[in-house]
Amino acid sequence: MADKRTEQTEWTRRRRQAIAGHAAALDADRAAEAREAHDLLAGFVRRAIERGIPPHPLSARAFDGRATYRTHVRGWYLKSNRSVAVGEDGEYYVLTVPASLRARLTGADLSPSTPRLIIGAGGGDGETVPLARLLDQRLDAGVSWP
Repeated sequence: MADKRTEQTEWTRRRRQAIAGHAAALDADRAAEAREAHDLLAGFVRRAIERGIPPHPLSARAFDGRATYRTHVRGWYLKSNRSVAVGEDGEYYVLTVPASLRARLTGADLSPSTPRLIIGAGGGDGETVPLARLLDQRLDAGVSWP
């Protein structure tokens, strides 16, 4: 009986160790992906400024899609539906926020999101686009962006 308990305890310990190892590897992969995406974003901001593509005040939509709010962030929309953008600060913004009376009156507060190399990965709508492609499309469009 004691051998079985020791065996079970050892198995549990190894399982926890394996889970922790997998979690650490996943965290490291995500951090590396975020660094690479930040480099792409910084390059985009530099090239947009060099090409004379001006940043614009960004707007955010309520999660339910019924309201649009101004924000205090300026940047470039990356998708024609204006759901994601790059700020002048080189940060990545997802432009959806909770509906709020305060946001309607004073503007919505945006916080940068961790950028991914594939936009929409893990999302429910199945629409995924490489970040590099979005950035190139935006630069190619110049000042005439939807």
